[in-house]
Amino acid sequence: MKNTFYLNFENGLPKGTAQQKGEAIRYKTNGQPYIQHYKKDKVSAMRAEFILRMKKHAPKVPTEKPVRLVVFLCFDIKDRSLWGKYKTKRPDCDNYIKEIKDAMTDCGFWKDDAQVADLRVVKTYGEKGSIVVTVEDLEEIKAVRV
Repeated sequence: MKNTFYLNFENGLPKGTAQQKGEAIRYKTNGQPYIQHYKKDKVSAMRAEFILRMKKHAPKVPTEKPVRLVVFLCFDIKDRSLWGKYKTKRPDCDNYIKEIKDAMTDCGFWKDDAQVADLRVVKTYGEKGSIVVTVEDLEEIKAVRV
């Protein structure tokens, strides 16, 4: 199984990362305070956007096998001299990819994102915001190489 799909974003890639969380002090029924952690609105909106666009690319049945996930993030920029060059500014790859993996889990690409045993992420600049995602069954890749 190899599944590659493209997501184009006319207004640039969604903003926000898994690292952006908020905290609020809440009180239990007995009056004891506790800290509740929550995702900020733009992070929730970003996840919803990913789910909306990815759902049509999801398999009918989630895989239970180990997978390789390759993600190319292309951030839009007007300066043509930067197109194709690596993006070394925020957002961090690991924080951004967490939302993508969580959205893919919600869409049913796999049972649990812990199945992603091989993860590759590239951030570049380009004319338009886009994401290219490839999901491959690692057991099939191993069988082909033997």
